Amino acid sequence: MMFAPLLLLLVDPFRIERIETPEGVVAEVGGIDVDVQGRVWACFHHGEVCVLEKDSWRTFATGLHDPLGILVRDTGEVIVMQRPELTALVDTDADGQADEYRTLCDDFGLSGNYHEFNFGPVEDEQGNLYFALNTASNGAGVRHEKRGAFTPNGRDGRMYASVPWRGWVMKLAPDGTMTPFASGLRSPNGLGFDDQGRLWTIDNQGDWIGTSPLYHLEEGRHYGHPASLVWREGFTGKPLDRSASELDALRELPAGVFPQGTMANSPCDPIVIPESWGPLAGDLLIGEMNHERICRAMVETVRGRTRATITTMVDGGGLRMGNNRLAFAADGALWVGHTDHGWTGAKGITKITPTGAPFLAFTACDLTADGFVLPTTRLVTEDELSNASVTVRRFRYNYHVTYGSDQYEQAMVEATLVREGEGLRLRLDDMQPWFVYELQFAGLPLIGDVLVAQVHEPVDGSVPTRPPPYRPAERSAADAERKAFLSR
Repeated sequence: MMFAPLLLLLVDPFRIERIETPEGVVAEVGGIDVDVQGRVWACFHHGEVCVLEKDSWRTFATGLHDPLGILVRDTGEVIVMQRPELTALVDTDADGQADEYRTLCDDFGLSGNYHEFNFGPVEDEQGNLYFALNTASNGAGVRHEKRGAFTPNGRDGRMYASVPWRGWVMKLAPDGTMTPFASGLRSPNGLGFDDQGRLWTIDNQGDWIGTSPLYHLEEGRHYGHPASLVWREGFTGKPLDRSASELDALRELPAGVFPQGTMANSPCDPIVIPESWGPLAGDLLIGEMNHERICRAMVETVRGRTRATITTMVDGGGLRMGNNRLAFAADGALWVGHTDHGWTGAKGITKITPTGAPFLAFTACDLTADGFVLPTTRLVTEDELSNASVTVRRFRYNYHVTYGSDQYEQAMVEATLVREGEGLRLRLDDMQPWFVYELQFAGLPLIGDVLVAQVHEPVDGSVPTRPPPYRPAERSAADAERKAFLSR
């Protein structure tokens, strides 16, 4: 079957093409990658692995179990994350099809719960592979036959971890040794390394997650969803027997957040922007399932803590929903795999190519004592500056057992927008720590006119490295919700 673009749109500064998918395959893309030869590889939920080569699709492997990630090594080995195992696919006789399906790792638990998806892998410079294990859902139970140890203590909560390492990111060494890397994740749909070797993931809004977060993962750290604690060395009892305050003290804060319903409902698959994309290189792109959108994260380090400002990169213009998997080719083209798989989304594959047309976007959102410095991809003209305005709103999310969170302590903040070099500077009349700041710009031809900036602490370092406790009424309400949940 020959490749042909189904739709061609010029969306300045991107060309968006919908790519014909393999005939006879349900085009729910679980993973996508581009090899050193420029061939595009995709795995699909129903178990196929296919490769696009010389404008034609070829089936490489079949019969896989819900594959949700693919990595093609320079050696030609194709690594796929299935539900039961991490698998290496090898074409030993060079006939274009895999004839060896080799288990790399199956040392994690399976309870049979439908929600135990697995994501990844990604590989570091030492050849270690990382993959993420979803928690189970109380929307369904466990099967009578399970793999790995089973603990009733792990059956607590809306999302749970009754078998080993659910809610964890795992590290697999080249010698086949699997070790736990980081815990506290609910549904981390995708992993990615940035250009500084930092490992990133997202999570999805739910119990204990007020809105979807972006995490810089570090070894040994816990990121907030309590279910996985039952597999943490030294932890005893049920996680939900502990108060929200106790659980709050164990977690690392997100680098950034995606406000639910406005920025993203179900973000996925962080990937670093390459040098070929010019001034945006080094930022992260993040897919989004529920909107026709791909987001961008601008990362800054403040006294050793990473913080991220979230905005949009591609929004509409022919892009579909279900932007589940992202992969860059050497020529700078971004390949997007779509899925719905029973949820909101779409099927298919999209290719996004920069056109080279100039555009205006913020390249950073650097925290200052009274606001933010906002460098831009080009000079903001005097006419643009005179027409520009910004609305600033701040709020916080609660950490509690309830699914999602309202935006608490909302306030509008007076702001002044002035020139700073070729970019802009935003001065706020009242800058407070531990808030999310939403900056909405008007009058500028921006790609990404809304910025969501996470402020962990004042830049003068005058406060502790943990946020202040929630107001007593909010914390009492959170604990009451937890007790009500447990008594159901």
